[in-house]
Amino acid sequence: MPVYLDHAATTSLHPAALAAMTDALVRTGNPSSLHGAGRRARRLVEESRESLARAAGAHPSELIFTSGGTEADNLAVKGLYWQRRAESPERTRILCSTVEHHAVLDTVEWLERHEGAEVTWIPVDGSGVVDLDVLARELAREPQRIALVTIMWANNEVGSLQPLRQVVELAGAVGVPVHSDAVQAFGAVPLDFASSGLAAMSVSGHKIGGPVGIGALFLRRDVKLVPVQHGGGQERDVRSGTLDTASIAGFAAAAEACAASLTEESVRLAALRDRLIEGVLQAVPGAVLRGSPGSGRLPGNAHFTFPGCEGDSLLFLLDMAGVESSTGSACTAGVPRPSHVLLAMGLDEETARGAQRFTLGHASTADDVETLLRVLPAAYAQASKAGMAGHESSIQTAGTVGRRAES
Repeated sequence: MPVYLDHAATTSLHPAALAAMTDALVRTGNPSSLHGAGRRARRLVEESRESLARAAGAHPSELIFTSGGTEADNLAVKGLYWQRRAESPERTRILCSTVEHHAVLDTVEWLERHEGAEVTWIPVDGSGVVDLDVLARELAREPQRIALVTIMWANNEVGSLQPLRQVVELAGAVGVPVHSDAVQAFGAVPLDFASSGLAAMSVSGHKIGGPVGIGALFLRRDVKLVPVQHGGGQERDVRSGTLDTASIAGFAAAAEACAASLTEESVRLAALRDRLIEGVLQAVPGAVLRGSPGSGRLPGNAHFTFPGCEGDSLLFLLDMAGVESSTGSACTAGVPRPSHVLLAMGLDEETARGAQRFTLGHASTADDVETLLRVLPAAYAQASKAGMAGHESSIQTAGTVGRRAES
């Protein structure tokens, strides 16, 4: 049985989620229908909404179901931009960190190309943490023209937690709403949407033991946004579409399970992570841990760069040895280019191409970590012999990263 160390990409279905989905799948009923079957489906949806809201520290009316984190990010960023610009045409500025997931980055860049947005890229330090001084300076510059700020809660590649409280305080002082992609943070660290001050927050089901294809946008009740898609007017008329009752039930069950064991599980995963980090640095002395140390990173994340080898080569060799890892975000896996996150952190392309991410989840064990440490030295030695492939990054990617770095 392979050792799975890519829980940041997707994690295994939690038993509670599987049970909830199985029960819901054998029932019939559209939650928008008025007959008995429809009302039963609606009741399950609303009970699930309440459970998810509790897990995120939100009011049930603030939760809008989506097909996943990517849709939630698109709905928040586009919807807020269009709404704020409609209220005041001069609001065309978007402040965005350079290390966002592509669900946010590509959305922001689309708005820049097609909707007249003026994007200011907020840089990060060597650990991938946003520069608050630059953010404060940009917020002070023509704040009346800023549509929104979007900063992730935790980075999906290197695991660094962002200073969201300070970000929200800075933006709130000049009346600018903040959206946060919390897909990696939800279920891993304590979240409280109500006290966060965020205008909007995106989460996803399959990162916490729920099914793929379900997510949510938490949207403060006093915040309006323009819908991205139109139809039957479901979800506060913000996100039309027939609700997936079974997936919603599974998502809620997984969230309940995570919330019930969050403290204990965070401690357990952090201990496994620390053992993994210690062992990797001993097994490969040249390896470098990337991201914030200790409590400044997600409890299940360990990200390294390995000198003198391609990350893809190491990944495949580890896979052959029975350990499944990644080189970064699964949404860009297989694309021969260095991570935009690592480049934004100041790494050169050759160093960034030696990346490997090991992420732990609810099914991870101490044996998983020890298996990795046992097979890693030989895999690294073989990958090092192959050396760097020498392929060139795409001009488009380099240009994009360059523009963000210069902003």
